[in-house]
Amino acid sequence: MSLRRPVAPKSERGTRPRQRRFASILLTWYARHHRKLPWRESRDPYRIWVSEIMLQQTTVRAVLPYFDRWFRLFPDLETLARAPLIRVLRAWQGLGYYARAANLHRAARVIVREHGGRIPDDERMLRRLPGFGPYTTAAVLSLAYGRPLPVIDANVRRTLMRITGLDDEASSRKDRLLLGRLSSFFPRRTPGVFNQAMMELGALVCRSRNPLCLSCPVIGFCTAAREGRQDTIPRPRRRASRSVEAVVAVIREGGRFFIQRRPPAGLFPGLWEFPGGKRKRGEGLEAALRREVREEIGVEIRNIRNLATVRHTYTSFRVALRVFSCRLKSGRISPGPDRRWVTLASVRRYPLPSASVRIVELLSGGGRRARA
Repeated sequence: MSLRRPVAPKSERGTRPRQRRFASILLTWYARHHRKLPWRESRDPYRIWVSEIMLQQTTVRAVLPYFDRWFRLFPDLETLARAPLIRVLRAWQGLGYYARAANLHRAARVIVREHGGRIPDDERMLRRLPGFGPYTTAAVLSLAYGRPLPVIDANVRRTLMRITGLDDEASSRKDRLLLGRLSSFFPRRTPGVFNQAMMELGALVCRSRNPLCLSCPVIGFCTAAREGRQDTIPRPRRRASRSVEAVVAVIREGGRFFIQRRPPAGLFPGLWEFPGGKRKRGEGLEAALRREVREEIGVEIRNIRNLATVRHTYTSFRVALRVFSCRLKSGRISPGPDRRWVTLASVRRYPLPSASVRIVELLSGGGRRARA
């Protein structure tokens, strides 16, 4: 998606007065009805950047306590850059999509090292930083620095599709087309406020389900509302959801449990978890558990006891974790940078995936037993 200054197509240049009315009506509505959110209290690029990263794939209600805690822990870029990654991931635990936190940390270190601790106001420089894709770059530059760059997130995408009557699935593949249509009424003088107004309109009024069309300030511009198609635009996305079954070993030694850190790339980068992995087709549960432990840690286990089944749903797959308690039969596990023996009290200091958090709750007696 290009972030160049929007230029209206020739066919739309004669409609400028009407499009200016759209922007004027929307901005008036936003001034009266927008939510008071902490990241809107200033144009600090660091606060705006963190908020935009947190809000990706996450609701405002879920983000609010994390945002407040984040700025108590990391009040500025320098503090974030100096912090160890484990502390950053622990602060992020529960928000999901942990690569976002890892990229925040990596980008902060680059900004401190190469840009004197100031987030660049140059598009090309920003795009070279970890985690700065088209959306985040446009959001930071328009909201913090007033650059005339339109922002398209899920709320804006849905709103634009209804306004323009684009009958299709809501996909980022449509963003280039939507940017062209957005350009006809994008105001260059107040780009940040306009971008926030569009996002707010989608969040509060032009909702994915049960849109509040009668409360919409720009209903007179909406093709979908005029044609009665606001409930069918955009079309529902066809999600390929697969099921995964995995085994998890809770290896006990005295009053401690073994956990290990995941690789820095891939799913849940840098997080800690109990050992285990996918069950192969036709493989018994205990056989899968013994194989996974042998392959990952190089030890044999005994006293295998079924604890529970933990089910969790991610964006593109569902997982059933068959959790077993066990002890070492042969071999020894030495602690190291990516391996730890922890107590139930100390394990809470480590960043864990949501499913592993539920296993800890089960071990603590705070979760319900869920057998297959």
